[in-house]
Amino acid sequence: MLSHSIKLAIGSLVVGTVVLGLKFLAYWLTGSVALYSDAVESIVNVVTAVVALLAVRIAAKPPDANHPFGHHKVEYFSAVIEGVMIVVAALLIIHEAYGNFRDPHPFSAPVEGLAVNGFASVVNAAWCWLLITRGKRLRSPALVADGRHLLTDVISSGGVVIGLGLAVVLKLPILDPALALLVAVNILWSGWQVLKESTGGLMDEAVSDATLARIRQIIGEHAEGALEAHDVRTRHAGKLTFIEFHLVVPGEMSVNAAHEICDRIEAALREDDEHSWITIHVEPENKAKHSGVVVL
Repeated sequence: MLSHSIKLAIGSLVVGTVVLGLKFLAYWLTGSVALYSDAVESIVNVVTAVVALLAVRIAAKPPDANHPFGHHKVEYFSAVIEGVMIVVAALLIIHEAYGNFRDPHPFSAPVEGLAVNGFASVVNAAWCWLLITRGKRLRSPALVADGRHLLTDVISSGGVVIGLGLAVVLKLPILDPALALLVAVNILWSGWQVLKESTGGLMDEAVSDATLARIRQIIGEHAEGALEAHDVRTRHAGKLTFIEFHLVVPGEMSVNAAHEICDRIEAALREDDEHSWITIHVEPENKAKHSGVVVL
């Protein structure tokens, strides 16, 4: 049976293809370079939906001999590819807008074209909201990145529709390539944000300060019998959160007793975050650093 993440990724591909067809229809009806820029971004949406689908399928594979920690980081590679594709789309739009600046021309059937484009934007808005909310719940970087890219598409499409409406009313065809350039700048910013977040995951970026504080609090509250916990380290890999630390116990404590403390801490951390991967290194009291987490 397909997982929820894979179903959402397939849905993104279907929705992206439908929206792509609608936006190119709007461009064909009007000849507007701004609507062309919107359609080009939709091509990127379809390509990134395919990449996200592949990434989610690979990430869902269980750990194996070559990948004992699982395949979750592949979603960050997906997000990097999406960021690069976004930048390429922006450059294509800038090229087209520059040509139209040199030779601006009025466009035809503006009402019909804008209506088709507006409908496509409504479909995109509903789907991007679903992707971002469900992607965060499933802790899928690929789905969240896909949803955030769609959100920039919705915002830029709304600006295009409003701007072209003004261009028709004011009879200023030069607004058409100007809007296309604004769309390109917005897309470039979106691409930068996606690349920034995905590279952070690839570089084993730690959890947020708030999350780290909560982890340290949980360790302190459930390590009764131990002396201290130090060198707490964290990193993300897709939906997984890796937590490592050293737990100092009295030198005369038995292995069984120390193991029970570790089990108690692990259970509490997993209750807070079921996707935690925890490694605890038990040390005798002469290894204490008198810093780190104080056991309550």
